[in-house]
Amino acid sequence: MIIAIDGPAASGKGTIAKYVAQVYGLHHLDTGLLYRAVGKAMLDAGHLLDDTARAIEAAIALDPKQFDENALKLQSVTEAASVVAAIPEVRQALMSYQRQFAMKTPGAVLDGRDIGTVIAPGADVKLFVVATPEVRAKRRVLELKARGEEADEKEVLADLLRRDERDSRRTAAPLKAAPDAHLLDTTHLGIDAAFRAAVAIIEAARTGRKRR
Repeated sequence: MIIAIDGPAASGKGTIAKYVAQVYGLHHLDTGLLYRAVGKAMLDAGHLLDDTARAIEAAIALDPKQFDENALKLQSVTEAASVVAAIPEVRQALMSYQRQFAMKTPGAVLDGRDIGTVIAPGADVKLFVVATPEVRAKRRVLELKARGEEADEKEVLADLLRRDERDSRRTAAPLKAAPDAHLLDTTHLGIDAAFRAAVAIIEAARTGRKRR
């Protein structure tokens, strides 16, 4: 079984994806980490983020087994990831790994921005997770402060809106819901409620029932 979970930053898709993978005994891939790793590699090497050739080299050289998630979640890396993710050749370079991951036995949950539309268009279940920008900004601030980073809510909100704009307008795999994706709005849901709602959607899709 392949479950595709897409949505904008801080919508809750990553946490939901982890929980869903645990419940169903599936592999989990946060595809955003791949782009974060490319962005970090570019920053570490002192390359311009829009240097396509260098970005492609960084994408090809990635070793997900060596990822340091804490380092990849830094705000500077987050911004860099959004820039390199808009490079079509970088997305192409990372596509094979993601698709191979999706085919792992007994199945996988992948979360990102183009899983249901590009990486796994034939996924058994597709969720598109959203929340208002203001709520997402509050969540991101809490996340950043929990890691010891300084965070101003207005600046975080502005950054999220810039990323939304960049992700939605890029020519390669723009952020959008697949026609057959199930919308899950987490604006007024805590993580437990959001997780239960996600499982209800998945179970309804698996059994062919209509959601109430």
